[in-house]
Amino acid sequence: MGFLDGLKISSSALAAERVRMNVISSNLANANTTKTEEGGPYRRKDVVFSAVDSGVGFDNLMRQAFDPNLKAVKVEGIVEDQKAPKMVYNPGHPHADKDGMVAMPNISVMEEMVNMITSNRAFEANTTALNATKSMASTAINIGRG
Repeated sequence: MGFLDGLKISSSALAAERVRMNVISSNLANANTTKTEEGGPYRRKDVVFSAVDSGVGFDNLMRQAFDPNLKAVKVEGIVEDQKAPKMVYNPGHPHADKDGMVAMPNISVMEEMVNMITSNRAFEANTTALNATKSMASTAINIGRG
C-alpha cells in the first residue's frame, strides 16, 4: 500500500461524510416542514455508504489481489425514511385535517444531533488519518534528500 492509497481512501471518506452532514442539515432544517412539493410533510433522509475497491488501475488491481481489505467509501444513495409522519393535534394550523391533526415530519432532533456529532467525529478521524499520511510522505521525502 502506498501513500496515495491512504490519501485516496481518507479523501473518499471525507467526501462521504460531507454528503452525510449535508443530509443531516437538511433534516434539521425541515424538522417542522408540514408541506413539500410532493404534498405531504418532509420525510427524513439518510445516506447509504458502501465499501468499494480503492482504484481501478493496474497497480491498484495488483494491490487488491494481495490485500483485498483495502476499501474506499462510496455514497450509494440517499434514501427516505419510511416511518409514518408524527400526528400532532393543532387545530389552528393551516395544514390540520378535519380532526385538527397535523402530519409532522418523522424527524427526531435529538437523533439528528447524535448523527451530526458522529459524522463530525468520523470527519475529524479521517482528517487526522489524511494528515498522518501526508506527514509520513513528507518524512520519507526528507529522508531521501538526506
